[in-house]
Amino acid sequence: MAVSANRLELLQIAEAVAREKSIDRGIVITAMEDAIAKAARSRYGAETDVHAEINPKTGELRLARHLLVVENVENTANQIGLEDARRHNPAAQIGDTIADALPPLEFGRIAAQSAKQVIVQKVREAERDRQYQEYKDRIGEIVSGIVKRVEYGNVVADLGRGEAIVRRDELLPRELFRNGDRIRAYVYDVRREPRGPQIFLSRTHPQFMAKLFAQEVPEIYDGIVEIKAVARDPGSRAKIAVVSRDSSVDPVGACVGMRGSRVQAVVNELQGEKIDIIPWSPDVATFVVNALAPAEVVKVVLDETRERIEVVVPDQQLSLAIGRRGQNVRLASQLTGWDIDILTEQEESERRQKEFAERSKMFVDALDVDEMVGQLLASEGFGSIEDLAFVPVEELAGIEGFDTDTAKELQTRAQDYLAKLEAELDAKRKELGVEDALKDVPGITTKILVALGENGVKSVQDLADCATDDLVGWVERKEGEAVRHSGFLEGFGLEREEAEALIMQARVKAGMIDESALQPPEQPAEGEVAPETAPQA
Repeated sequence: MAVSANRLELLQIAEAVAREKSIDRGIVITAMEDAIAKAARSRYGAETDVHAEINPKTGELRLARHLLVVENVENTANQIGLEDARRHNPAAQIGDTIADALPPLEFGRIAAQSAKQVIVQKVREAERDRQYQEYKDRIGEIVSGIVKRVEYGNVVADLGRGEAIVRRDELLPRELFRNGDRIRAYVYDVRREPRGPQIFLSRTHPQFMAKLFAQEVPEIYDGIVEIKAVARDPGSRAKIAVVSRDSSVDPVGACVGMRGSRVQAVVNELQGEKIDIIPWSPDVATFVVNALAPAEVVKVVLDETRERIEVVVPDQQLSLAIGRRGQNVRLASQLTGWDIDILTEQEESERRQKEFAERSKMFVDALDVDEMVGQLLASEGFGSIEDLAFVPVEELAGIEGFDTDTAKELQTRAQDYLAKLEAELDAKRKELGVEDALKDVPGITTKILVALGENGVKSVQDLADCATDDLVGWVERKEGEAVRHSGFLEGFGLEREEAEALIMQARVKAGMIDESALQPPEQPAEGEVAPETAPQA
């Protein structure tokens, strides 16, 4: 009876541990078998290959040592000769394993303690693996838990089937939690750590607010309304851009709810964070104007190359557009992904007048004409001497107050000026030590040669060794702010593709690549098989 009671007790323990730790009962039984086998090895010797087996239905325990069948026995603890093996199993062959039953044994205190440690370790590993598998697929969800403890401002929450941490910088400003408080947060990362999986939660993540709206707004949950972008200044202000897939559903109204009930529920969860709900638009200019709400916008100017947008607002709207400590324009920039420069109408007018005066003076100085002619050319939209030198004569003669002779004379002066400028630039290029061979690279002008020479690029090989970023610059984001790094050819209006083409042409000239690499692969005619995919004979 004592043995059957022990058997029953083993199964009951396995059942209880599996239920408490939410792991498979079989894992606990396997841990028990490993623990008993380890304890038995302390009795029969560390080299003995002892195996324990617990019947999952009856709880019966069997102990056996496994012996490898060999021709010459070197270690009797884990090897057996072929002749002796055939007494146990007549069909035994070299390389087989013979299971030799062992009598049940009484475990001493030390062996029992060792067995307990093995079981605890195995169960803990199984529990950690279960927790990791359960939460690794829940990244991007909102979870709810009870605050277990607060350590140095970090909140440790009990999620029921695991523990998670909300670091101090992932909590809203001035937000305090005490033991026993309920907390909701966003799962942004789950990692395997040496001491078990670590679940990281956040209440400041932009997607936390997006998920809260998805819980409060059925249209978002159903996919009728889509959240396109979110920008937050946690605990203070946020902007969220939404769009509707159904023309009959107003996305902003759906998020606001009846008398603001839906947005208010989100605001309450975020400790009073003010939320601007903005209609998203595929047109960048319209989207930026919406994002700067509540400020009014008079005009926008896009610079698609640098992803920069210039916004003109009424003089009295400047402080509203910028917001307290630049908050409004900063959030609008994060929401749209564009850098935003804000000008008042007066500033824009002054700048336009300054540019007009500079262009007028440029024409007066370069063409040796009076101020009225310079202003007339500037007002007609000519921005450079090159524009004037190569425009059709008829177009120039069509300007009020000009005739054909005047137009030809202006073009002649413009071309003479450009030729003189070219000679000066070429002299400077030689002075800088820029090789003549660099002039033969397609797309290179003398002005570009001087700019390259000033930045140490003096040969075809030097240009071939450049990266595209070296020529046109690049934008680096640091702590949400865009930092612009200038390129050698900044201000030349080169697109990245054009800069890359210059470098590739230089590499062809330098013999680094074959010219065929610049040619796009020929497309096979319809019904024709491409050479590399043609079937082999």
